[in-house]
Amino acid sequence: MMRGLCSFGAGSRFSLKWHPSFMPKQLPLLPDNYDDFLRELKERIRSAQYAALKAVNRELISLYWDIGRLIVTRQEGETWGKSIVKSLAEDLQIEFPGISGFSASNLWRMKLFYESYEGKEKLAPLVREIGWSHNLIIMEKCKDDLEREFYLRMARKYGWTKNVLIHQVENQTYEKTLLNQTNFEATLPAAIKDQAKLAVRDEYTFDFLDLGEQFSERELERALLSRVDTFLRQMGGMFAFLGSQYRLEVSDQEYFIDLLLYHRRLRCLVAIDLKIGRFEPEHVGKMQFYLAVLNDQVRLEDENPSIGIILCKSKDKTIVEYALKDADKPIGVATYRVVSTLPKELIGELPNPAEIAKILEGVEE
Repeated sequence: MMRGLCSFGAGSRFSLKWHPSFMPKQLPLLPDNYDDFLRELKERIRSAQYAALKAVNRELISLYWDIGRLIVTRQEGETWGKSIVKSLAEDLQIEFPGISGFSASNLWRMKLFYESYEGKEKLAPLVREIGWSHNLIIMEKCKDDLEREFYLRMARKYGWTKNVLIHQVENQTYEKTLLNQTNFEATLPAAIKDQAKLAVRDEYTFDFLDLGEQFSERELERALLSRVDTFLRQMGGMFAFLGSQYRLEVSDQEYFIDLLLYHRRLRCLVAIDLKIGRFEPEHVGKMQFYLAVLNDQVRLEDENPSIGIILCKSKDKTIVEYALKDADKPIGVATYRVVSTLPKELIGELPNPAEIAKILEGVEE
């Protein structure tokens, strides 16, 4: 017999007895604004966790900086060779067995890290904002301070993982961003034009698409949509997807934008027109029409002017320059590849250092 629940007697019928466990549990009455409060509390906890991780990272980078500085300072007055650093590594690993990072090769990297950024007021604070492995990639793979500044700022701003950073460097994102063809200088407000220049590249690599040698614009669009998250990352980050074949109606006629995105940092709509052939000047007129309608019908009052990106299989830079010269809407023209290719030598084509420095100032802290 289950005590308190039921009883059996000789010749008696089965009977149930009341038990408190039969009563449904009463859920506490929550105030109407409880969900909002819980959401706010979760965000605060996440913010604190992120701040704590950043603080730990800054302290670790500062430690490696100081170790590099001490090695450099001591070497100036001593005849220290590699054997001394090797001994240091062994003794540190014995003293701190639970802490990784004190190998001889890493100690030499700390020395190079300090030598690379010591006395450079713009770069030294930036290195403390990203991880040690990210710093090593930038320090070892980048050719000059301006390129390092670009990747330091972009890695921090967009939260690139180590593998994404490697991909961006090897794919020459620095060069392809600075060589982009836009008319943003003349068509966008001063507050965002430099940031906008960094949001459009000269060339994109869509090697994640499963496409053959020949494909239609619709097939290209469908392939991008099937990997939309990867596509948005390849576009450079901070983009949100709003729709494909986005419908506009003007005077009872329908028009469709291939892809409509939103750039969170620039706070503007971004219309993308896909072309499977080379760039033609009339593409600019079509994009100007799209942007005019978007600004009138879709853009919110507190958003910046809409931007257009024409993605073509190929382009002639001189033709693009003439086509954009008198356009009054902000438009960029870029090419794309669906297979990885050997990198092009672009260093000699970059703007001068003063112009590059000015553009990099557009990357917000």
